[in-house]
Amino acid sequence: MRAAFTRSLMLATSALGAAMALPALAQEAGAESQNDIVVTARRTEERLQDVPISISVYNQDALSARNIVNSADLATYTPSLAVNQRYGPEKASFAIRGFVQDFQTAPSVGVYFADVVAPRGASTTTGGGGIGVGALFDLANVQVLKGPQGTLFGRNTTGGAVLLVPQKPTDKLEGYVEGSAGNYGMWRAQAVLNIPLADTFKVRLGVDRMKRQGYLINHSGIGPDRLNDTDYVAARLSIVADLTPDLENYLIASYANSDNNGSTMRMAGCKQPDPSLPGNGYVSLQGLSAPRACDQIARQNARGDGWWDVENTAPDAHERNRTWQVINTTTWRASDSLTIKNIMSYAESYEDMAYNLAGDNLSPLPAFIVIGATPNYHYGAESTWTEELQFQGTIGRLKWQAGGYYESSDPIGYGSQTVPLLLNCSDPGAYQCKAGIAFPNGSGGVIPVSNLGQQWYQWWWRSKGLYAQGTYAITDKISTTAGLRYTWDSQKNYNSATAMWFLADNTPTAFCNNVIRNPGPGGTGTTKLIAPGDFRQCDLTFEKKSKAPTWTIDLEYKPVSDVMIFAKWSRGYRAGGVNTPFVFYETWNPEKVDTYEIGAKTSFRGPVSGFFNITGFYNNFRNQQIQVTLAQKPGAPVAGGTGIVNAGKSRIWGVEIDAALTFFHSLKIEAGYTYLNTRLIKLVGIPPEDMTSWVPGESPWAVVHATSQEGGPLALSPKNRVQLTGTYTLPLDASVGDISFGATFVHTDRQLANSGTAPEFWYLPATNLLNLNANWRNVMGRPIDLAFFMTNVTNAKFPLNVANFYGTAGFESQNPNEPRMWGFRLKYRFGN
Repeated sequence: MRAAFTRSLMLATSALGAAMALPALAQEAGAESQNDIVVTARRTEERLQDVPISISVYNQDALSARNIVNSADLATYTPSLAVNQRYGPEKASFAIRGFVQDFQTAPSVGVYFADVVAPRGASTTTGGGGIGVGALFDLANVQVLKGPQGTLFGRNTTGGAVLLVPQKPTDKLEGYVEGSAGNYGMWRAQAVLNIPLADTFKVRLGVDRMKRQGYLINHSGIGPDRLNDTDYVAARLSIVADLTPDLENYLIASYANSDNNGSTMRMAGCKQPDPSLPGNGYVSLQGLSAPRACDQIARQNARGDGWWDVENTAPDAHERNRTWQVINTTTWRASDSLTIKNIMSYAESYEDMAYNLAGDNLSPLPAFIVIGATPNYHYGAESTWTEELQFQGTIGRLKWQAGGYYESSDPIGYGSQTVPLLLNCSDPGAYQCKAGIAFPNGSGGVIPVSNLGQQWYQWWWRSKGLYAQGTYAITDKISTTAGLRYTWDSQKNYNSATAMWFLADNTPTAFCNNVIRNPGPGGTGTTKLIAPGDFRQCDLTFEKKSKAPTWTIDLEYKPVSDVMIFAKWSRGYRAGGVNTPFVFYETWNPEKVDTYEIGAKTSFRGPVSGFFNITGFYNNFRNQQIQVTLAQKPGAPVAGGTGIVNAGKSRIWGVEIDAALTFFHSLKIEAGYTYLNTRLIKLVGIPPEDMTSWVPGESPWAVVHATSQEGGPLALSPKNRVQLTGTYTLPLDASVGDISFGATFVHTDRQLANSGTAPEFWYLPATNLLNLNANWRNVMGRPIDLAFFMTNVTNAKFPLNVANFYGTAGFESQNPNEPRMWGFRLKYRFGN
């Protein structure tokens, strides 16, 4: 551990020396572009270069030029930021510095819009808490904060935070209309109108509508012809009312609705029979699904399928998300040295979906798993209410802030899913299914294999916190910051899981699915039959409470006005959680991380202007929440799946660099680099493989396999990631406008996806992406902008993640990346 930290420190300090060689250029006011960037990383407005946090910032012009419209696009341009798209682009979650959100855990990277955390999701797959569709328009900026941010922000996060700052209403009558069109039938329209109805009352209204055909081509003849399409509308209303010269009320109401064909995966590999195993050479269900998966791969090859050709088996494949939110911020400048702010929000989110989870078409057998919402229920529906009271002030050389936070998330009715397993159903919600697969039991009966699973569920979250932080200027050049927060969290999950065999067509035999924890009405022991849909007889509820202090302590030194060196120690925490269906793994404990950082920020001007920021970090990670794959023992009355355990101890260290140079106001070079070295030091609580028959009272799991192996790297943590952007502006007269051409190259090393699958699918390959753009602002001196953009210019093909079904079903699938996309954009600005 000491050697690793020493290497990290040496890398950081050597670059610090390079930064310190720049003061000859940095003695004056600094680069104008950097001086103009104001961030809110410490809950107050500060110059980017004065904040001792590793930050990447993008204003709206940068987002538009790079055509950043969703989470994956943002991650492409931010070296430390990764995105997990296991369940499709609209359910993507972020990872920073190797801190990943796994199945059913709280986000490791918090997403905040206007200082309010993103609404929670409440379904059986990862989702919620991220950047929703239509959120990345009409923004002041997006800030990516790296490292634990749990002291000042409302939900503790171990990896970092992504802040979306919307454009606030101004005192000018202005706005714009923008239209885009491109390949895959893409079109997008945006309109923003800012109206100052009075000196003290300003209104801003924005609308964003986008539609694009899917790039995954479905060859099964079942369901839509294309998947991974885009179809959403988003609207936002902002009002600023200056009630008095010192009292402001800022209201934001937003709405987003997305309705598309959803996503699926591409069959990538199948398991061959093992001669050492008895029978057909497979384990459990593999004998049914693996040979059919091999047939699917043969069909793909015979057709000459490309990377974006798939076979979907969900007849009504779709992904529908609807969210609305109201945020109200009241700011009272009580005096020159005291400001009191109250931030309150309420949001509701709804999700419905039908999803072929693995992209398998096991014809003539039914699909392995197709998830869909149960009729008359949402797949997930949750309300989230937050309240924060904040005090900020100055006392001499001390700048301080303190406050309290409360969050309450409650279910809106029951969420429910219906999941056929190797079962042919015309209407699973109405129990219209053909007789399932069953094997003789040797005594005249049968052992059903196919079943129809149904779950009804509800989630409750509570989070409370008290915090205080202050920065004290010891001298004009030396400052120190210290902050402390104490957080109390609780999560409760109600779950009722039923299953049905179909020994005859359309004739279900229903029982409680989790017979170990709840065998159903009438006591314990044998499985009790219930009426189909009578889920209240299978009730189970688990709750997890956790609490912890978090803190940050740093020392900041500014030898000159535009050079800052800092050292910092932060404690991060992520709450424990609940996942009721998985026996023996229903709850998990909180995780903690100690992060040590040393960094420097410098900006300079002259014929060559720009900035150079570097941070070296070391993370000591304890009680890590890590995803495991569960495979049942022979005879165990459970189905395999995914759970969460506290793995033990990991360490993460690395270096981040953000830099930009502008040559003679014409050529700008921007660079970002992250070196990340991760290791799972000790994996605890994972029992050895046990293929013996299940004995009541013992664990039903034969295999518990973590996504990472002891001594190996953590998932979604590439060792090297580099982003290089060049933009050249033609030296033209102002009457012509500003014409610029830009190119971005992004390299990502290979990275672990999941070590629970077959070894050939453990790692995602190294990737190289090239994106281009051209922009003509103020065309011929008019308020008109023209732009062209192209992403993935070389049409590179690579997987984004794996399904992780190799152990249970004997095949593996992968998420294909987005192909080459291009388009044109026209924007007309009006007003002041």
